Amino acid sequence: MRNLTYLSFAAIFGACAGLALAQDTPAAPPPAKPPAAADPANGLAAWDKLFAVFSHPRCANCHVEDDRPRWSGSHYGAEQRVHAFNIQRGVGGRGSAGLRCTSCHFENNSAVLHGPPGAHDWHLAPASMAWFGKSSAEICAQIKDPARNGNRSLEAVAAHIRDDKLVAWGWAPGPGREPAPGSAEEAYRTLQAWTAAGAPCPGS
Repeated sequence: MRNLTYLSFAAIFGACAGLALAQDTPAAPPPAKPPAAADPANGLAAWDKLFAVFSHPRCANCHVEDDRPRWSGSHYGAEQRVHAFNIQRGVGGRGSAGLRCTSCHFENNSAVLHGPPGAHDWHLAPASMAWFGKSSAEICAQIKDPARNGNRSLEAVAAHIRDDKLVAWGWAPGPGREPAPGSAEEAYRTLQAWTAAGAPCPGS
């Protein structure tokens, strides 16, 4: 009888211990959801907004293939001019030895209407990053190509747009100049959205 009591107690204790262990053991997490499929339509809509920024005169005028920055924009009408005063690319895109970009382009914009614009380290983009006058599809392919975007990932391109002081000038270009559409933060978020959608390009 005593052995039977011991066996019953052991069975009850074992059942309770098993129940407590089951209660203490965390439930297995639900299976991870598969990543959402990239949406090309959303991606192309985001790219259209980016193209409006990259092709805008405040951005494109210094992304030239030759050695001459451009003067273009709404106040020039359809006309596109090379920079006056025989300005040349020079070493590192910072002008010739006798006339550096910073001779006229200081840290801040001139307060005079159409006076010299200014931002930190004023210079031309490398010729490998030229897109002045290029189509949407051409610029799109270039932005994704590290050999032609400054050796950057798309994440780094987005951070460059958001954080670079010279890029930021495009949205605050001084009296008499039309700013690029949106803001640096908007362009940063749009590029992130475009990347998340698979970074589609027109015609691809």
